[in-house]
Amino acid sequence: MNLFLLLGAIFSFAAALLHWACLFWGANGFRILGAGNDIVRLSESGHWYPSLIALIIGSVLAVWSVCALSAGGFIRPLPFLRVALIVITAVYLLRAVGFALLMPFFPDNSMNFWLVSSGICLCIGIVHLIGLVQVWERI
Repeated sequence: MNLFLLLGAIFSFAAALLHWACLFWGANGFRILGAGNDIVRLSESGHWYPSLIALIIGSVLAVWSVCALSAGGFIRPLPFLRVALIVITAVYLLRAVGFALLMPFFPDNSMNFWLVSSGICLCIGIVHLIGLVQVWERI
């Protein structure tokens, strides 16, 4: 069993829960988590888009958590696990270092949001990378 992948799974699932919490917290949840003003305003007006995005992102993160648990040996092996972990790790690391390229697409997000979320993604990506290297031969 791989503790780095367990930690990665916990981090991914915690992020999923935060995204899902916005479904219940509404605009205040999006505001607290640093979403841009457009998303907050849409949520305040009852628009479906912010909730759908939060649901999708949370669901993807939950699947990533399950993949990390599988690769870590905590649940049964899933198919295409090596490819999945490579992609998951790459997405976290690319999101961490490539935020400047994303900023123009989300102009309402604060610099604080970008720095904090990128730092979190970097930590989760590094944890996944260490775990992936450790289980490479097994998966």
